[in-house]
Amino acid sequence: MKNIPQFGYQSMLNTCTYIVQYKSCNKSGMFTKLRRSPNAGKLLPMRLSFVLLIFLFVSLWGCGGSQKKLDEQHSDLVQSYSGTARDRGHEISEMNKQLLANANTNVDPSDYLLGSGDLLQVEVFGVKELEAKVRVSSRGYITLPLLNQVQVKGLSAREAEVQIEKLYKVKYIKNPHVSVFVKEHFSQRITVVGQVKNPGTYDYPTKLKLLDVLAIAGGLADKAGRSVHVRRIGGTHSGGKSFLVDLDMLIKKGKIELNIEINGSDVIFVPEAGVFFADGAVRKPGIYNIKRDMILQEAILIAGGLAPYADKDVLTLIRQHEDGQREIIELDLKKNIDSKQLQIQDRDVIIAKDSAWGKFTSGTGLNIGIPGIIGFGYRDPER
Repeated sequence: MKNIPQFGYQSMLNTCTYIVQYKSCNKSGMFTKLRRSPNAGKLLPMRLSFVLLIFLFVSLWGCGGSQKKLDEQHSDLVQSYSGTARDRGHEISEMNKQLLANANTNVDPSDYLLGSGDLLQVEVFGVKELEAKVRVSSRGYITLPLLNQVQVKGLSAREAEVQIEKLYKVKYIKNPHVSVFVKEHFSQRITVVGQVKNPGTYDYPTKLKLLDVLAIAGGLADKAGRSVHVRRIGGTHSGGKSFLVDLDMLIKKGKIELNIEINGSDVIFVPEAGVFFADGAVRKPGIYNIKRDMILQEAILIAGGLAPYADKDVLTLIRQHEDGQREIIELDLKKNIDSKQLQIQDRDVIIAKDSAWGKFTSGTGLNIGIPGIIGFGYRDPER
């Protein structure tokens, strides 16, 4: 047994050059014969790579227990993302620049919208008998000679002129020319609330679109979300309804069809933005906006999904409460499938953990160098 080297790191490498041929076993359990393989030198690089990979795997497995304490690690992460969240003000500023550039806040008096209580002077060119000074009723009608009641509420002065001309032309005048002057205007009003710089109730003298109204209210506040809710109380042309407009699609991507027309008495609400943070073993770590009724599974998908080396069964959720307290929730997705349906809240931090085996299999690869020499290599998949 003098050919068997003493156990040690170097001895282990030397031992790789031996192939044990079992002949018999004595009472002490030691082999009675060893022989050296004639191809041992050629097999050494591959065996050496295999031994090194074993050591590497053991090292990766052991590193899991030497991480920083969870509280310190989570605290650093939350502080890092809190700084990122403060940068949202710059993004809102850029959106306001685009908003104001596309808004039209110049009011043409001829575009004033007629409403209840307005006093109008109606004249028909060349027919003095048809002139009338009338006030719009609470139901939106005016009374004119020959025509009786005419609906004008919600129309501009120009549109009212066209409407009256059509009615006179049907029976009474071949080619009438009608003028409508607003002598007293009791403006309609709209209400803008939520995350705008100057929320409040505003006069609505003329037809405006959504971006125009947001510009009148001073633009978006720093905490504004990426959607606007428009609640339509109802009126002559439509019943009560609500609209949800995606500002990113409207402002950033130029979907002008989303720049809807606002009616008098509409309520425009800009909700506060909610954000969540994704970190750890996800494909695209970062800060993301919370969409309506977003759940954990959707949040992970928005962050690009789990990385190949992620632990698919465990997630950590750090939840910020209004009193400043921080709650750390360990989610076992394998045991509790319903965890994937957990609703995401503002400032939630989602941490996907990695697994030693996942990193080992993802980072290990076959290296081909000089012809005839093949080895194994490892690259950290997180880098």
